[in-house]
Amino acid sequence: MNSLDEIFDSITDSPIFKDREKLLPDYIPERLVHREQELTRLAQTLAVALRGERPNNIFIYGLTGTGKTAAVKLVTRKLSDRASTRGVRLYPVYINVRQRDTPYRVMSDIAETIGLRIPFTGLATSEVFRRFMAKAKRLRGIMVIVLDEIDFLVKKHGDDILYKLLRANEELENFKISIVGITNSISFVENLDPRVKSSLGEEEIVFSPYNAQQLNDILSERASLAFKDGVLDDDVIPLCAALAAREHGDARRALDLLRVAGEIAERQGDRKVTSRHVMAARIEIERDRVVEIVRTLPMHGKLVLAAVTAMTRGGKNKTTTGEVYDYYRKLVARLGIEEVTFRRVSGIIGELDMLGIIRTRTISRGRYGKTRYIELASSYKPIIDVLAEDSSLEYIARNLEEVINASENSRSL
Repeated sequence: MNSLDEIFDSITDSPIFKDREKLLPDYIPERLVHREQELTRLAQTLAVALRGERPNNIFIYGLTGTGKTAAVKLVTRKLSDRASTRGVRLYPVYINVRQRDTPYRVMSDIAETIGLRIPFTGLATSEVFRRFMAKAKRLRGIMVIVLDEIDFLVKKHGDDILYKLLRANEELENFKISIVGITNSISFVENLDPRVKSSLGEEEIVFSPYNAQQLNDILSERASLAFKDGVLDDDVIPLCAALAAREHGDARRALDLLRVAGEIAERQGDRKVTSRHVMAARIEIERDRVVEIVRTLPMHGKLVLAAVTAMTRGGKNKTTTGEVYDYYRKLVARLGIEEVTFRRVSGIIGELDMLGIIRTRTISRGRYGKTRYIELASSYKPIIDVLAEDSSLEYIARNLEEVINASENSRSL
């Protein structure tokens, strides 16, 4: 019997999990602990759709893992169920615009919700919008469009499509559109075009970070659904909650820690999940997150990240956009490829910041203008390992390691 057969034959009922899926990010529980107030306000705003009225547009913001997406999905799902029983024509559509990352794809998803067939490519976005409006004028009902991570779309492509959707109601008679925008960026709404801001921000709901006790309550409720009785040591849930509370109260992070800790215990053949498994899960999650993101970056994105890694000495220092650009140009020259502009490198830095690989902070220097300081937000070692996977970047990756090691050695002298 080979090793694969042994692995497959060894899979029986889990000694750890009762229902592992209850800990996955896409599971939406029937009850969201410590979000009753936000759920109530969201439901009250959208409920007018049940009498055929257009709900106010809603802008929802808060940090990652504060329950925004789960709350909106739970409310829209229940709203849709109730609309069906009342005979109300409701067209809910949820779009994560980081995944559907162009105005064309966003508009295609919206159009397909009312039965239009849109080709994968070949049309202008304006044509897709025209076809959508032509059909919407012949329909009756309420469409609730949820645009998750809306800041990603606007920063990358501008707010033109958002403006068109917000103004669409002026041309529609029996079909009305309500938009729910979700973002992790607290300041995003302030940077919108005033016309978009005034229309989108009819209602605003802020999801504040969870504290350690609230995270503890969330994990306890979800653990009762996911784990078999008695498999969690008493300190496991408090530890997961405390670690996640340090990272801005991220419930998603806390649930991932708990799930991966259980998976590690299961793989190791242990009968109980302990704090040792939680700490191992913390290392594994961080490495996997960074690896997945860096691996999907285009070439110039990898080179800009390599420059940030070098200039910050693996996260020990801060650097500036100008310093990163200078180092990036050296890397491009070494590879013999065409460089992108300073403006594009600045944009890539912003994208890396949104992805959580780096952190940026803009500081005003009075009459000398503004300076953006950049630091690495994750361990440099997974970054170097992923860069080294690309044969054309392997030399650069190893050189980075030498630069960082030399810096660390000089500090210890």
